[in-house]
Amino acid sequence: MNAYPADSSATADARSLRFVVLLATYLQSANLPLPNAALRLIQGSLSMTDDQAGWIFTAYLAATAITTPVAQWLAGRFGLKLVYQTALALFALGLWLGTLATTPLEFIGARVLQGAASGVLAPLSMAIALETLPPARRAKFGAQWTALVLFGIVSAPSIGGWISEYFDWRPMFYLSLPLTAYIFLVVTLLLAEKKSDKHLPFDFFGVGTFTLGMIALQMLLDRGERMDWFDSPEIWMEALACALGLYLFVVHRLTAKTHFLSKGLFTDRNYVLSTIIFFALGFVLLSTMALTSPMLDEILGYPPDTTGFLTVPRGVGLVGAFLLTGRLLERFDPRFFVAAGIALVVYANWLMLGYSSLMDWTPVAANGAIQGAGLGMLMPALSKVAFSTLDPKLRPEATGFFNLMRVYGSTLGVAVVQIFFFNNTQSMHSALLSQLTPYRLSTTTSLPALEGLNHLVTHQAAFIAVMGQFKILLVAMLVVSPLVVFLRKPVPAN
Repeated sequence: MNAYPADSSATADARSLRFVVLLATYLQSANLPLPNAALRLIQGSLSMTDDQAGWIFTAYLAATAITTPVAQWLAGRFGLKLVYQTALALFALGLWLGTLATTPLEFIGARVLQGAASGVLAPLSMAIALETLPPARRAKFGAQWTALVLFGIVSAPSIGGWISEYFDWRPMFYLSLPLTAYIFLVVTLLLAEKKSDKHLPFDFFGVGTFTLGMIALQMLLDRGERMDWFDSPEIWMEALACALGLYLFVVHRLTAKTHFLSKGLFTDRNYVLSTIIFFALGFVLLSTMALTSPMLDEILGYPPDTTGFLTVPRGVGLVGAFLLTGRLLERFDPRFFVAAGIALVVYANWLMLGYSSLMDWTPVAANGAIQGAGLGMLMPALSKVAFSTLDPKLRPEATGFFNLMRVYGSTLGVAVVQIFFFNNTQSMHSALLSQLTPYRLSTTTSLPALEGLNHLVTHQAAFIAVMGQFKILLVAMLVVSPLVVFLRKPVPAN
């Protein structure tokens, strides 16, 4: 039952409430890539190493993945309004602590807090927004909400880059604080609290073992390079925790009578295959951004504002294709858009392999727009295919797991490209230096000259390593592309 009757005051309150929760949705999605264009400034200010820079994104994503599955249970158990207010307060605290950070550990801790709050805000914002809408308008709202999330992801780097270039990197977090306070005030005044269910069931063991396995894998990937991989007891512990968590999850899934993931999800071919492709989409979505901005900023020397603005074509392509494809899906077979989207992403990543250290900004903008269009085409088409053959009773939990796999795809994708980037940079640096024998050098071997030569070699090695990571993203999409053939033609929604 809609909590907002159709009288004028209630309608106005509903619109105000819907506006602020959509604003919260934008803020939580935008704050994930917000530091992207200002990484060099953040690293310099906090004395952060290159491998630690990847944690800026993976810490946020991993924390989001932990709290997202329990958000609805928390709201039912303790009350929607209380949980939402608490998440807003923690989100603001994370923003404020991030501006005060003076060490990498402090900043990463603040990002973990932001991500944990974000994992609660995202699903509850949608739940509140749906309650403010009449039933007839709820069916199409999901696409609008997803478009807003995507807009937050693609617009934030340009905002953060501009602010960082003309002010500092800390003010880009200050900007979200008054907006968060405004959201908190409106929610406090307008959102009615619902009666909590003290005995609400939840499969903590299933969620806990799955989360343990995935987060341990994340930690292994993030810390492996720094800790010399399996020469470190810590990496062994993380590997064992990953194996144990996933093993217990599978056993629990096969033997438990009740589970947070119904067995019916895994018997629907379209849902399973679409979820795998959606995971690969997440793998590419943020990893490209995590590679392109450092390439422009640190290797090619673009200022933060230009680096941020060069993400705009990708964002325009992504959001534009998402909205256009959503309108066309009712007329055409969505499997066509899945195949076309994968083809565009593969083509764009193939073009990225041709980047040169002598190029201008044009290829980055053009290739980003092509990749964005492919990703924007894929998202609504995959959702259509995944849920069209699924039992309607399974759709709520299926939606949560579907989006969760995109988040895990993103966090693991960023971690993987960071690992190979540093390994390949070191390998290429050694390979290039091996060619600089005394017989190939000029007679000028002064210390400044050698330092300059080493800088050039490091620069070129890093650029070659970036190209190698674009190849990984290309392979990720190629691996899942044959799955399109096995998708069934969607049936009309029930």
